[in-house]
Amino acid sequence: MRHQPVTRSQTTRRKLLLAGSAAAATLGLPRWAHAQAWTPSKPIRLVVPFAPGGSSEIVARAVAAELGPALGGSMFVENKPGGAGTIAMVDVKNAPPDGHTLVLGHIGTLAVNPFAMARQPYNVNADFSPITLLARVPNALAVNASLPVKNLAEFLALARSKPGQINYGSAGNGSAGHLVMEYFKMVSNTFLIHIPYRGTGPMLQDVLAGRVEATFNGFPPLSAHIKAGKLRALAVGTSKRLQSQPDVPTLQESGFKDFESSQWYGLMGPAKMPPAILQRISEQTIKVLASSAVLQRLQADDATAGGGSPADFAKFITAEQNRWKVVVARAKIVVE
Repeated sequence: MRHQPVTRSQTTRRKLLLAGSAAAATLGLPRWAHAQAWTPSKPIRLVVPFAPGGSSEIVARAVAAELGPALGGSMFVENKPGGAGTIAMVDVKNAPPDGHTLVLGHIGTLAVNPFAMARQPYNVNADFSPITLLARVPNALAVNASLPVKNLAEFLALARSKPGQINYGSAGNGSAGHLVMEYFKMVSNTFLIHIPYRGTGPMLQDVLAGRVEATFNGFPPLSAHIKAGKLRALAVGTSKRLQSQPDVPTLQESGFKDFESSQWYGLMGPAKMPPAILQRISEQTIKVLASSAVLQRLQADDATAGGGSPADFAKFITAEQNRWKVVVARAKIVVE
């Protein structure tokens, strides 16, 4: 059977059909297929707004060690404390939105500063791109072991008998430790003096030395000192007791109904990050958070892994802002 010659118009039509099919197939691909194309062209800088030695350091390094290779590159942690986290936040705000500069978002920088600072050098909801929630870290109220109290009731009795004579330390004005202790002071009707530091590490040195009596801090940096008997845990801010500290009561069971507080950390980038880069980093971060390496590191400190899409994290930040702005106003917390 003789084949009819293919005309030029038929060839053109076939090319158009093939091109159309390819385009349709591409349009039908899920968003992550496009996002996977991005890989970093240089090491990614993860800026941490606090000094080394705190919960932020533990979360940042656990994630960075796994996330860099997962993205096809590397990631390093840069501690940049000062200004209640504003120095680090402004640094990242002004960085190119190309995925190579990220910041460890935190309850203080994202949910407290907007209401506690008269002049904030950044706008949380306009200058950054939420990526995903990284972790929740339990808070614990702890005192120097030499303080003559064995439990929360004795601590409250001592504090009320000496109003304004007991000091507590935090990682700085507007930090999670500052916020939760001011919240606790409100509900417990106690008067403690706040001593702010530039990070958990320096603060903890003074609590261990007895120069500061107490702290309401993230549990991870306290854990080893509690086990060594240098600090005494009086209560935890979570709704359930910690697995590693089953004898330490929650504040809820100690008579403070509905009291719950934990520190949380999330990954943020500069505003206007390209959707492909944002999606790629978010999805790889979620996978990393489910990895055994990160889960084991977080669980060792009774922390829980986060997750969720950029939109989920944005909604979470808004909810936390609505929750804590009331505490900031009532406690008259001012961050300068």
